[in-house]
Amino acid sequence: MSIVFVPKKLRGKAKVNQETIQRLLDENDQLVRCIAEYMQKGRAVECVQYQQILHRNIVYLATLADASPDNMPSSANTAASTQSVNKHGGTS
Repeated sequence: MSIVFVPKKLRGKAKVNQETIQRLLDENDQLVRCIAEYMQKGRAVECVQYQQILHRNIVYLATLADASPDNMPSSANTAASTQSVNKHGGTS
């Protein structure tokens, strides 16, 4: 069972840390491998089940990323993006 599934009474109380995120990324890696294996075997029903879990995990990770104050672009990233645009013919 996915670590994203938390009993209702515990929701909002779990602390999300780097270890939890890494476990979820590892789980997603395994899910992708299982989906690919089942696709090769022509077992569509199993693919769909694993795809639903993978989708749920990805949405959960995206929600965490959106809520994180650490995901704001730094001035270095902004400068690198501007330089990249200038090199490829953009204006700035």
